[in-house]
Amino acid sequence: MKTSLYKTLVAAAVLSIAPLVQAQISVSIGIAPPALPVYAQPDIPGDGYLWTPGYWSWNANDNDYFWIPGTWVAAPFVGALWTPGYWGFDGNRYAWNNGYWGQHIGYYGGINYGFGYTGVGYQGGYWDHGSFSYNRTVNNIRNTHVTNIYSSNVINNQHSHVSFNGGRNGVQMTASKNEELINSMPHNRPTEGQAQHETDARGKPDLRFAVNHGSPKIAATPELGSFNSPKAESSRIEQVRVAHVSSPNRPNNGPAHEDNHQNSRPAPNQNQARHAAPEREEEHRK
Repeated sequence: MKTSLYKTLVAAAVLSIAPLVQAQISVSIGIAPPALPVYAQPDIPGDGYLWTPGYWSWNANDNDYFWIPGTWVAAPFVGALWTPGYWGFDGNRYAWNNGYWGQHIGYYGGINYGFGYTGVGYQGGYWDHGSFSYNRTVNNIRNTHVTNIYSSNVINNQHSHVSFNGGRNGVQMTASKNEELINSMPHNRPTEGQAQHETDARGKPDLRFAVNHGSPKIAATPELGSFNSPKAESSRIEQVRVAHVSSPNRPNNGPAHEDNHQNSRPAPNQNQARHAAPEREEEHRK
């Protein structure tokens, strides 16, 4: 019995350690990635989901970039935070630095992905006693029951939609010592669902840059793999409308209306993130 229990514990430990990796480069090419499209964030599916922003990936078979829609992902563990991947220019090539799950937000090239990811840190929410609290200023929680919410307008000093760091026309931002330390630590790789989400996006011709010219039909999905959802299509519809109405980076200074069943939380301290900015427009609210 003791031997069996020991083997079980060892197996569990191996499984828990296996996903841990250090931030690493997975692709290096000579063509600059396109600008990030402007799009609307689908409604959050429910408590415990975190937003992972969309990004351009490279398909060597097509010799072309393709868009991986932003999506809500169930947190793989309590306390999990997502550091997005980013393209960085180095040695006349553009290298993709993988995103990862960890307990802190690391360096992601200063890229303004929106929805709380404005280049440094994350202000879309924070973990508190095992539950995630959401900043409604940058998250779409209009039509879903979410237990813990708060409202906090944040400063955005970077309004660019450039999708890469360094080089000519790239975002000129370097990692702080703290971000370098965080990035060098072991982290959890993207979940299997995220990997499948990318694989599915790779197989959709409409997401290729050569086809959509930087304005993908499906820019975001409500959950991993839900490319056929009407809410995924609406991300593109609202994208066009908002782009013609006003700047996607204007802070939402309108009043916040709390539902009676929701708990209003104070804004988090700055230990988890240094800056962020609201990306949702008042026009997004119904």
